[in-house]
Amino acid sequence: MDELVQRLAEKDHPVTVGGAKPTLEELRKRIEEMEYVFIKFTGTRGGTDLGVKVDKSATDLEQADFERRTGDAHIEGTLTLNYVKVRCVADINLETLHGTGRLVILEEAHA
Repeated sequence: MDELVQRLAEKDHPVTVGGAKPTLEELRKRIEEMEYVFIKFTGTRGGTDLGVKVDKSATDLEQADFERRTGDAHIEGTLTLNYVKVRCVADINLETLHGTGRLVILEEAHA
């Protein structure tokens, strides 16, 4: 098993909204329209910025008020990291664009 994937799956880690334009407006657009967000795990060497395909059925925006910039967005989605298929689970505070996240290992790809 890949060491980075295993470490990020062991417990919650600090995360922030990643990508080239980490703004609240960009996050909202990416969740609602593009269905692809960037979540950056900040506790790794240099940070690990992951592109996540949003799973709208598991993502919860009930506590998120984008207009008032308050509350938390619960974002879930899938990706492959270092040949391992994973689900990224993150809770992002809309005021700070920071939060906590972890990976859930779905399956390890075989070469």
